[in-house]
Amino acid sequence: MTTPEELWEAQRLVEKHWRPEQPPEETRILGLARDALDFISSTGQRHRFRDHRQSEAAKPPMGPESGGALRGAEDYFRKLLDTPQTLEESALLRVVIDALQFIAGTGQLANLEDYIQHLEVGAPPYVVSAFDSLDEAEAWLMSHPAPPDFAHIIVAGEYRSVFHDRERNIRKLPNDNALEYYLAELRKVEPPVPIASFATRRDAEAWLWAQNEPVRRAWVSIGGDLYLAASYPRINHRALFPLMIATGYPA
Repeated sequence: MTTPEELWEAQRLVEKHWRPEQPPEETRILGLARDALDFISSTGQRHRFRDHRQSEAAKPPMGPESGGALRGAEDYFRKLLDTPQTLEESALLRVVIDALQFIAGTGQLANLEDYIQHLEVGAPPYVVSAFDSLDEAEAWLMSHPAPPDFAHIIVAGEYRSVFHDRERNIRKLPNDNALEYYLAELRKVEPPVPIASFATRRDAEAWLWAQNEPVRRAWVSIGGDLYLAASYPRINHRALFPLMIATGYPA
């Protein structure tokens, strides 16, 4: 089983343990585990995670320096591991535990919290970096010691994926339509109502960058056309995406 499949199947196992009327603490723990697994995938860390899992045969429980939330979630899944499980379920529980330990051991708790907040407000697909031009993005990709495989980046206002075949050292930045599908879905569930109107894009960009509290997502009007204003605080990036690019993409 490859790492992407392991992460996906581990998420399904977490969802399997979700119960109606479960205690709030259990809901919090299961939600944290689900988001931790998704965070590793969405930030393109499958190679790093695979290395982490292969680095030691057995990993001790987290220490107090790892943070209460991650340590509490690890304790919960270790207790599940001590109960009768199928071989497949035991293997997937270890993936969940390893994911929590990976985030704690690499000091990514703050990044995970930013990712969770990004999900909670329904912001556009998460990105790990942004560039003004394709040349700049390709230079970054080719010089990067360990590119984030299958993560999203923004290049000149458009979404692209990062592809990295580590074994053959193939690196590419293919076009990605995740943003178009996101906008099509958002238009369906949240009819666009602009919170501000601007005559030009320059005016809208000045307003967006002047906000003390970054606007995670909001509709604005520019010259009569609808745009989604979005912010990515972790990488200090703010963007305007025209709704018209979602034309032809079903929600």
